[in-house]
Amino acid sequence: MKIVVIQGPNLNMLGVREQNIYGPMKLEQIHAQMKDVAEQNGVEIEFFQSNLEGEIVDKIQECYGEAQGIIINPAAYTHTSIAIRDAISAVAIPTIEVHISNIHRREEFRKVNMIAAVCASSVVGFGPFGYHLAMIGMLQIMSEVKAVQDAQRAAQPQA
Repeated sequence: MKIVVIQGPNLNMLGVREQNIYGPMKLEQIHAQMKDVAEQNGVEIEFFQSNLEGEIVDKIQECYGEAQGIIINPAAYTHTSIAIRDAISAVAIPTIEVHISNIHRREEFRKVNMIAAVCASSVVGFGPFGYHLAMIGMLQIMSEVKAVQDAQRAAQPQA
């Protein structure tokens, strides 16, 4: 089982940019914590960050047939990217959207969300801990999908 974590624009600047909104934690620290949870649960995890919309779309498409879950923080592209939305929809892989800040309590333009409707869930406003919550949620989704697949296999007639 594999989870791909996709980070959007400016998240490489965590710990430096607007600490009053995003906190002092660096992206590498968040990823290290996620890696620990993945290892404890026997799940492979891969991290990807890009400031470019097309690279994020490419990465989502690369997940098809390779990953069982995606955790994505599309950052500013949340509010503008039909391309990322369509890529998530196209691959039909369970996806959880994460936002460090509560986008619903911020500027009006941040209240538009192009991504949420094609995701299994969204985690917003918990700071870096939101990634941990997304990991727990994704592990649960993956467990449920596996249970359904196992039940379907068991119900098929034996040859």
